Amino acid sequence: MQRITTRNARFQQLQTLLNNRTKRGRAKEFLVQGVRPITMAVEHGWTIRSLLYDASRPLSRWAEDLLRGIGAERVAMAPQLLAELSEKADGAAEVLAVVEMAPDSLSRIKVHDDFLGLVFDRPTQPGNIGSIVRSADAFGADGLIVTGHAADPYDPKSVRASTGSFFAVPVVRSQSHHEVMEWLEKVRTQGRPVAVVGTDENGDAEVSEFDLTQPVLLLIGNETAGLSAAWRELCDHVISIPMTGSASSLNASNAASVVLYEARRQRLARQRSA
Repeated sequence: MQRITTRNARFQQLQTLLNNRTKRGRAKEFLVQGVRPITMAVEHGWTIRSLLYDASRPLSRWAEDLLRGIGAERVAMAPQLLAELSEKADGAAEVLAVVEMAPDSLSRIKVHDDFLGLVFDRPTQPGNIGSIVRSADAFGADGLIVTGHAADPYDPKSVRASTGSFFAVPVVRSQSHHEVMEWLEKVRTQGRPVAVVGTDENGDAEVSEFDLTQPVLLLIGNETAGLSAAWRELCDHVISIPMTGSASSLNASNAASVVLYEARRQRLARQRSA
């Protein structure tokens, strides 16, 4: 067990996991806050490198079981330092976890006859990534690919917004559409006819009129600019969400949720009629 009572080098290293993407990437680890996200990380087999806690106060049964059951480094911290890492307005979290990043391999996303995957093209807000992961988990999607120069899925804002689903749904970072399409072509040669379906207000069909029961890779565009020209050219189909009122568009995560829900609705209806 290690103790941290001052802003020493180890504390500063932990602090960089909150706000320094480059150093997170070099360390290949990230900070997880919250009971449910930590529990989900453990349940889904992620590697826990360290558990940070306040040894000066009694711990809950959950925290005690966690500290006893996980073979990770235990770090007892001064409460004010733990509070800084917790980023909570009402004091320190009971336990924080330092978790090892998963590999950015598209093979983590399993493609099958009912495949439903997502691409988020150059997102700027980590919270939107987490929100889409949460919806992907809720509506049965198989994974999320984040492409291009984008916000970091391992940012604490993303992980928090996913409310633990980040650990249940594969999230893979990819440099560009080229890598994704190479992977998809291999999938197609193996007999999985995955359709690339973009979302845009000027789509060819409304979402409710399009067959989302087929294997689909759904594309969600950048929050401001939408899909890149490269991704638009690669779309097999483009669908739209019908809207009324004065709103010009939906938030990217909201749009993804609408399409994911419609895909789930169609697939459940097909199962019931079979």
